[in-house]
Amino acid sequence: MTAGVPVDARAPRPGAAARHRDAADPEEGSALLEFLAGSVLFLVPLVYLVVAVGQVQAAAFAVEGAARESARAVVTADSSDEGVERAAAATLLALEDQGFEADAEDVLDLACSHDPCLTPGATVGVTVRYEVPLPLVPAALQGWVPLAVPVESSHVAAVGDVAAVRP
Repeated sequence: MTAGVPVDARAPRPGAAARHRDAADPEEGSALLEFLAGSVLFLVPLVYLVVAVGQVQAAAFAVEGAARESARAVVTADSSDEGVERAAAATLLALEDQGFEADAEDVLDLACSHDPCLTPGATVGVTVRYEVPLPLVPAALQGWVPLAVPVESSHVAAVGDVAAVRP
Protein backbone atom coordinates (compact mmCIF):
# COMPACT_ATOMS: atom_id res chain seq x y z
CA MET A 1 0.00 0.00 0.00
CA THR A 2 1.24 3.38 -0.90
CA ALA A 3 0.62 6.66 0.86
CA GLY A 4 -3.14 6.73 1.41
CA VAL A 5 -4.15 4.99 -1.79
CA PRO A 6 -6.25 1.89 -1.10
CA VAL A 7 -5.37 -1.22 -3.09
CA ASP A 8 -8.28 -2.78 -4.93
CA ALA A 9 -7.89 -6.54 -5.10
CA ARG A 10 -9.99 -6.68 -8.28
CA ALA A 11 -7.89 -4.15 -10.15
CA PRO A 12 -5.48 -5.65 -12.64
CA ARG A 13 -1.88 -5.66 -11.65
CA PRO A 14 0.60 -4.02 -13.93
CA GLY A 15 1.68 -6.47 -16.66
CA ALA A 16 -1.11 -9.01 -15.92
CA ALA A 17 -2.88 -8.38 -19.24
CA ALA A 18 0.30 -8.95 -21.16
CA ARG A 19 0.97 -12.23 -19.30
CA HIS A 20 -2.65 -13.37 -19.95
CA ARG A 21 -2.34 -12.72 -23.69
CA ASP A 22 0.92 -14.65 -23.87
CA ALA A 23 -0.46 -17.75 -22.11
CA ALA A 24 -1.53 -20.53 -24.51
CA ASP A 25 -5.32 -20.87 -24.39
CA PRO A 26 -6.41 -24.40 -25.35
CA GLU A 27 -9.82 -23.12 -26.52
CA GLU A 28 -8.43 -20.38 -28.75
CA GLY A 29 -9.50 -20.84 -32.39
CA SER A 30 -11.68 -23.88 -31.73
CA ALA A 31 -14.93 -22.09 -32.64
CA LEU A 32 -13.67 -21.55 -36.18
CA LEU A 33 -12.56 -25.16 -36.46
CA GLU A 34 -15.90 -26.42 -35.12
CA PHE A 35 -17.78 -24.20 -37.56
CA LEU A 36 -15.78 -25.46 -40.53
CA ALA A 37 -16.09 -29.11 -39.52
CA GLY A 38 -19.82 -28.76 -38.86
CA SER A 39 -20.34 -26.97 -42.17
CA VAL A 40 -18.59 -29.72 -44.09
CA LEU A 41 -20.46 -32.46 -42.23
CA PHE A 42 -23.83 -30.86 -42.96
CA LEU A 43 -23.28 -29.21 -46.34
CA VAL A 44 -21.74 -32.13 -48.24
CA PRO A 45 -24.74 -34.45 -47.65
CA LEU A 46 -27.12 -31.56 -48.29
CA VAL A 47 -25.50 -30.77 -51.65
CA TYR A 48 -25.57 -34.48 -52.57
CA LEU A 49 -29.25 -34.66 -51.66
CA VAL A 50 -30.05 -31.62 -53.79
CA VAL A 51 -28.19 -33.10 -56.78
CA ALA A 52 -29.89 -36.51 -56.39
CA VAL A 53 -33.37 -35.03 -56.00
CA GLY A 54 -32.70 -32.80 -59.01
CA GLN A 55 -31.80 -35.85 -61.10
CA VAL A 56 -34.96 -37.68 -60.02
CA GLN A 57 -37.09 -34.62 -60.75
CA ALA A 58 -35.54 -34.23 -64.20
CA ALA A 59 -36.25 -37.91 -64.93
CA ALA A 60 -39.84 -37.56 -63.72
CA PHE A 61 -40.29 -34.59 -66.03
CA ALA A 62 -38.69 -36.54 -68.91
CA VAL A 63 -40.80 -39.69 -68.56
CA GLU A 64 -44.00 -37.68 -68.21
CA GLY A 65 -43.27 -35.80 -71.42
CA ALA A 66 -42.12 -38.99 -73.15
CA ALA A 67 -45.34 -40.83 -72.29
CA ARG A 68 -47.56 -37.98 -73.43
CA GLU A 69 -45.71 -37.37 -76.69
CA SER A 70 -45.33 -41.07 -77.47
CA ALA A 71 -49.08 -41.66 -77.17
CA ARG A 72 -49.72 -38.64 -79.32
CA ALA A 73 -47.19 -39.86 -81.90
CA VAL A 74 -48.93 -43.22 -82.16
CA VAL A 75 -52.47 -41.87 -82.62
CA THR A 76 -51.39 -39.32 -85.25
CA ALA A 77 -49.38 -41.81 -87.32
CA ASP A 78 -50.49 -43.18 -90.69
CA SER A 79 -49.89 -46.82 -89.69
CA SER A 80 -49.35 -48.85 -86.54
CA ASP A 81 -45.74 -49.61 -87.45
CA GLU A 82 -45.01 -45.95 -88.10
CA GLY A 83 -46.70 -45.11 -84.80
CA VAL A 84 -44.41 -47.46 -82.87
CA GLU A 85 -41.34 -45.97 -84.57
CA ARG A 86 -42.52 -42.43 -83.85
CA ALA A 87 -43.27 -43.33 -80.23
CA ALA A 88 -39.76 -44.72 -79.79
CA ALA A 89 -38.25 -41.58 -81.32
CA ALA A 90 -40.40 -39.31 -79.12
CA THR A 91 -39.40 -41.25 -76.01
CA LEU A 92 -35.68 -41.04 -76.77
CA LEU A 93 -35.95 -37.36 -77.61
CA ALA A 94 -37.73 -36.53 -74.35
CA LEU A 95 -35.19 -38.47 -72.29
CA GLU A 96 -32.18 -37.05 -74.13
CA ASP A 97 -33.59 -33.55 -73.68
CA GLN A 98 -33.12 -33.99 -69.93
CA GLY A 99 -29.69 -35.62 -70.29
CA PHE A 100 -30.66 -39.30 -69.94
CA GLU A 101 -29.61 -42.07 -72.29
CA ALA A 102 -31.77 -45.16 -72.76
CA ASP A 103 -32.91 -47.73 -75.27
CA ALA A 104 -36.54 -47.26 -76.32
CA GLU A 105 -37.21 -50.99 -76.05
CA ASP A 106 -36.18 -50.95 -72.38
CA VAL A 107 -38.22 -47.94 -71.27
CA LEU A 108 -41.30 -47.85 -73.55
CA ASP A 109 -44.38 -50.04 -73.26
CA LEU A 110 -47.31 -49.63 -75.69
CA ALA A 111 -50.76 -51.18 -75.23
CA CYS A 112 -53.67 -50.88 -77.66
CA SER A 113 -57.32 -51.50 -76.86
CA HIS A 114 -58.06 -52.77 -80.40
CA ASP A 115 -56.22 -54.63 -83.10
CA PRO A 116 -55.06 -52.88 -85.25
CA CYS A 117 -54.00 -50.11 -82.92
CA LEU A 118 -55.33 -47.26 -85.03
CA THR A 119 -58.94 -48.47 -85.19
CA PRO A 120 -61.31 -45.46 -84.84
CA GLY A 121 -62.44 -45.12 -81.23
CA ALA A 122 -59.56 -47.23 -79.87
CA THR A 123 -57.23 -46.06 -77.12
CA VAL A 124 -53.47 -46.33 -76.96
CA GLY A 125 -51.80 -46.61 -73.56
CA VAL A 126 -48.15 -45.73 -73.18
CA THR A 127 -46.00 -46.34 -70.12
CA VAL A 128 -42.45 -45.05 -69.84
CA ARG A 129 -40.22 -46.42 -67.06
CA TYR A 130 -36.71 -45.18 -66.36
CA GLU A 131 -34.31 -45.92 -63.53
CA VAL A 132 -32.38 -42.84 -62.47
CA PRO A 133 -28.83 -43.73 -61.42
CA LEU A 134 -27.75 -42.12 -58.17
CA PRO A 135 -24.80 -39.77 -58.66
CA LEU A 136 -21.36 -40.79 -57.42
CA VAL A 137 -22.39 -44.26 -56.18
CA PRO A 138 -19.82 -46.86 -57.29
CA ALA A 139 -21.10 -49.94 -59.10
CA ALA A 140 -19.36 -52.19 -56.55
CA LEU A 141 -22.07 -51.31 -54.02
CA GLN A 142 -24.87 -52.58 -56.27
CA GLY A 143 -25.64 -55.59 -54.05
CA TRP A 144 -25.83 -53.58 -50.83
CA VAL A 145 -27.64 -50.38 -51.69
CA PRO A 146 -30.04 -49.43 -54.47
CA LEU A 147 -28.16 -47.58 -57.17
CA ALA A 148 -31.18 -46.25 -59.05
CA VAL A 149 -34.55 -44.70 -58.36
CA PRO A 150 -37.35 -45.97 -60.64
CA VAL A 151 -39.53 -43.30 -62.25
CA GLU A 152 -42.65 -44.13 -64.28
CA SER A 153 -45.37 -42.28 -66.15
CA SER A 154 -48.39 -43.43 -68.17
CA HIS A 155 -50.61 -41.69 -70.69
CA VAL A 156 -53.67 -42.81 -72.65
CA ALA A 157 -54.63 -41.24 -75.98
CA ALA A 158 -57.73 -41.89 -78.06
CA VAL A 159 -57.63 -42.60 -81.76
CA GLY A 160 -59.92 -40.18 -83.60
CA ASP A 161 -63.36 -41.43 -84.64
CA VAL A 162 -62.86 -40.15 -88.17
CA ALA A 163 -59.54 -41.92 -88.67
CA ALA A 164 -59.47 -44.49 -91.42
CA VAL A 165 -58.75 -48.04 -90.39
CA ARG A 166 -55.03 -48.51 -90.97
CA PRO A 167 -53.09 -51.76 -90.83
